[in-house]
Amino acid sequence: MPIEILMPALSPTMEEGTLAKWLVKEGDTVSSGDILAEIETDKATMEFEAVDEGTIGKILIEAGAEGVKVNTPIAVLLEEGESASDIGAASSPAPEAPKASEPAAEAASAGGSEKAAPAAPAAADGSRVFATPLARRIAADKGLDLSQIKGTGPHGRIVKADVEAAKPGAAAPAPAAASEAKPAPAPAAASMPTGPSAETVMKMYQDRDYEEVKLDGMRRTVASRLTEAKQTIPHFYLRRDIKLDALLKFRSQLNKQLEGRGVKLSVNDFIIKACALALQSNPTANAVWAADRMLKLKPSDVAVAVAVDGGLFTPVLKDAEMKSLSALSAEMKDLAKRARERKLAPHEYVGGSFAISNLGMFGVDNFDAVINPPHGAILAVGAGVKKPIVGADGELTVATVMSVTLSVDHRVIDGALGAELLQSIVENLENPMVMLA
Repeated sequence: MPIEILMPALSPTMEEGTLAKWLVKEGDTVSSGDILAEIETDKATMEFEAVDEGTIGKILIEAGAEGVKVNTPIAVLLEEGESASDIGAASSPAPEAPKASEPAAEAASAGGSEKAAPAAPAAADGSRVFATPLARRIAADKGLDLSQIKGTGPHGRIVKADVEAAKPGAAAPAPAAASEAKPAPAPAAASMPTGPSAETVMKMYQDRDYEEVKLDGMRRTVASRLTEAKQTIPHFYLRRDIKLDALLKFRSQLNKQLEGRGVKLSVNDFIIKACALALQSNPTANAVWAADRMLKLKPSDVAVAVAVDGGLFTPVLKDAEMKSLSALSAEMKDLAKRARERKLAPHEYVGGSFAISNLGMFGVDNFDAVINPPHGAILAVGAGVKKPIVGADGELTVATVMSVTLSVDHRVIDGALGAELLQSIVENLENPMVMLA
């Protein structure tokens, strides 16, 4: 029976996308792993692979179509012996598939979603076993019992790769106990911020000259996520001034020694390291909010905001506490470059428990950053400027001072804990050699 190829969820936050380009046409033969199309997600353009082999019988969504919802049929795949006259059957109602044992994002990584074929064998307990026709034929040739094979396709469907990898008599893993079930995902954020309708606002400016700017996927995502953050996260703010003179001197010495290796450390590299070590010193603060619970992370996965045309990325430097300053510097440069080219994969900008937003290079003295859900906190970093201060001996002197603001999710981190975390960051930056110990 023809198989509907559905719009995949190529990132955890993707609800809809743009079918930017078809790389196949009707009548083309494809195999598992072949690239079918390029799809623009809320963050980047990604390739979409075929799960099964067959012939593209019909393309349902033309290239360039915007706002295509996840799980919308975009094409029909014909298997061996099928023709275009069989396509009508693919759109008939399919039996309800068993509930997925993996998150939607994992199913999407297999290459999209498909509807289960109705003619499926039954398991020993009488439940339906969902498998593609090709997988059933291969299983019959190899003498395999499909009820003993774990499907990795959408909704647990058995695909060609599962059957080819299966060993005779291999049993499928036992289902997880109800007590071990994963928590239900938090309700999705509103697709757009609330406020006056577009028509209402446009009427206000009907006698003025303006250009209407259409929102792309990234701008929509930024708008909805930050609106969600300010509406649902109880922010509070902690501010400190950090004396940078020791760090700047130490950085200059290190950069001279690293010239031969082509490494040049930035102040931001030290800030990343300082935050990563501070999270290790205050492990209770290394946490994220997960709807009805908190997840306390062991590694320091630090996200850093990178501005791009029309929006921003927050690539994540994983295990930052374990990496040297030069390694962090090289990784950050690579992530920032690929972020600006919109070539980051979802796993490179999803996750982390803590973020850094540095606007100091733009001359901003201080600001309050919005927490990026589900992070527990974000550090807003201003410019380092020379200011008069009272020295340890009580004399008036001049120092390079950087103002920082820690925005904290009060559901995750209480005031005293937030203050301790910020104190650790300050100590690391004012005593930079300690970070190498």
